[in-house]
Amino acid sequence: MSPFAAELIGTMLLILLGTGVVANVVLKGTKGFNSGWMVITTGWALAVFVGVVFATPYSGAHLNPAVTLGLALAGKFAWSKVAGFILAQLLGSMAGAFLTWLVYFDHFNATEDAGTQLAVFSTGPAIQNKLFNFISEVVGTFVLMFVIFYFSGAEFTGEKKPIGLGSLGAVPVAFLVWAIGLSLGGTTGYAINPARDLGPRIMHSVLPIKGKGSSDWKYAWVPVIGPCIGAAIAAGLYGLLQ
Repeated sequence: MSPFAAELIGTMLLILLGTGVVANVVLKGTKGFNSGWMVITTGWALAVFVGVVFATPYSGAHLNPAVTLGLALAGKFAWSKVAGFILAQLLGSMAGAFLTWLVYFDHFNATEDAGTQLAVFSTGPAIQNKLFNFISEVVGTFVLMFVIFYFSGAEFTGEKKPIGLGSLGAVPVAFLVWAIGLSLGGTTGYAINPARDLGPRIMHSVLPIKGKGSSDWKYAWVPVIGPCIGAAIAAGLYGLLQ
């Protein structure tokens, strides 16, 4: 399998399961309706685990443009591969969001609130203040990227070998994302991944969802630029500490 295909499918699995758990919690009539933040953060952590397990042997499982950027800035990933990885991640995130819409089609139609529908696809602030929303995304992604640099055995080289203890090597990444969600995610919904937000937001804007409202493009730059800045800061600090 090519690294491009691995990043695309891995990101698709990540976003399918991640947006899927949000849909299960917030859309009307689901078995998991109103089950809360713990379910959402746990679902996203396990979604990361699934995506990383699948993609690691073939691409290193970046699954996130901010991670790809951070690794390139730190000299751990070739700049010539960056654009291809980011394109694969964006396409995969769009595919994952589309599948979530298919699975929860009736529940989207049963949910009248347009904001709730959008929440399945993209992040949004609990309190609208773009400066501090931006800071939240920077800090959350900084923690993600900085800790990733120190994972033992997680080389992200794309060599055809699993990280750490086989598939269990993906567990630290899942726990890291879970910790960020529980501790730092309450402000913006912790995108910490530009593709996670941008791809599904694009799908929200084009899919025929009954009663949907705005895709809130005025906010969309926050979960795209913030994670990139956070990853860049992490790469810079990692370089200084070496």
